[in-house]
Parts: sequence; C-alpha cells; structure tokens
Amino acid sequence: MQDQGHKNSLIFLSEELVFPSVEKANYDGLLAAGGDLSVGRLLLAYKSGIFPWFNDDALVLWWSPDPRMVLYPHNIKVSKSMRKVLRDGRFRLTKNTCFKEVIEACSSVPRENQDGTWITDKMKNSYLRLHEKGYATSYEVWENDVLVGGLYGVELGTIFCGESMFSKVSNASKFAFIKLAQELGAKNYKLIDCQIHTDHLESLGAEEIPRSDFIKILQAENK
Repeated sequence: MQDQGHKNSLIFLSEELVFPSVEKANYDGLLAAGGDLSVGRLLLAYKSGIFPWFNDDALVLWWSPDPRMVLYPHNIKVSKSMRKVLRDGRFRLTKNTCFKEVIEACSSVPRENQDGTWITDKMKNSYLRLHEKGYATSYEVWENDVLVGGLYGVELGTIFCGESMFSKVSNASKFAFIKLAQELGAKNYKLIDCQIHTDHLESLGAEEIPRSDFIKILQAENK
C-alpha cells in the first residue's frame, strides 16, 4: 500500500465504537478517519471488513477496498522451486513464539518500491495488545535458529486477516505464507484476507472478489 490519496470528503469517527457502512468508502477504499486503535475498535473493524492504514504523522485512516484480495487456503499455489524449499529442511516454522519481534521486523525490513513503513509505534502497540488478548497471531521462520522471516495477522474464527510479512533471506516469507495456508486449509478455514492486490499474492493463488461477497463471508462467520 502506498497511495493514500482520496477524492471524497472524509467521514470522521467519534469516540463511539461504530463505523459507517463500507459502501461509503471512496474509489480507493478509504472509508473514515479518526478514532483510536483500541482492541474493541480494531475487532469491530475487522469484523466489518475494515482495516487501519496510515502514516505516522496522520490521523488513523480506515479502509475497505473493493474488490478485496483473498486466498482460499486450498487454492495456495506452490511452485516447483518452493516445493523443494519445503522439503529440504532449510527453514523451521514456529507460531506465536516472538510476536513482538515479527511485527518489529515487518516495520523495519526494507521493501521494494516502498519508502518507510505504515507500521507505526501506535500500530505496533495496538497489535501487541490484540496478541495478548489472543486475537493476533504470528508465524515465524527460522534458519539456523535465526529469525529470517514471518508474518502476522488477526484471527476471526475461521478467517485469518493477514496484516504484514517480512523476509530477510530469499523465500522466507513465502515459506511462512504457504505454511499458513496449508495449516488453515487443514483446519477448514474459509479464507485468508490479503486486503489488496499484489502480483506476488496473485502468484501464490490469491484472487480478488467483490467486497460484498467478502462482507457476506464475514457476517456468516460472526453470527
């Protein structure tokens, strides 16, 4: 995510834990600004198909893009080269052993075609609270007992809302994502929310679906 430009007037949130309808989001998916990053507000946002994304010097911005990028776990694509990586034992995967280190790495590891980070200190602290409450999960990839990759996201029943991943060596984040999809597929998760399209995610089997379809899946999960 890079372009936070928008054309329509913003909806500003009050202290009340409520969001406007996602149908009010503008063309870019920007829905609202303001509010806090409390556990309650974040959980309401994710259950409503909304996520925060903003720069350090800005108000909290809330997004609900249409279409939505998702991965149905059983549709994960594993290339021939990645099948070899999965077999050769180079990497070791753990879960929830160092959430703080994973989110720190996601915020600091340089990314191609991206300046700076949207994972601000405010965001880190909020997701750490979510993790402490049992809602946010990390997957860690190790090579020779060194943390070389990983990802984190928010759990909503059988929906995993992916937030960010990092890689310090080739294929480490891809390894984490494939392992995540395989585990969630075995547990009959409905989907992994990938938020917005990237060629990298598409190459791994993710696809765009209408936001309305995504919201219906969320609503069925949260009945």
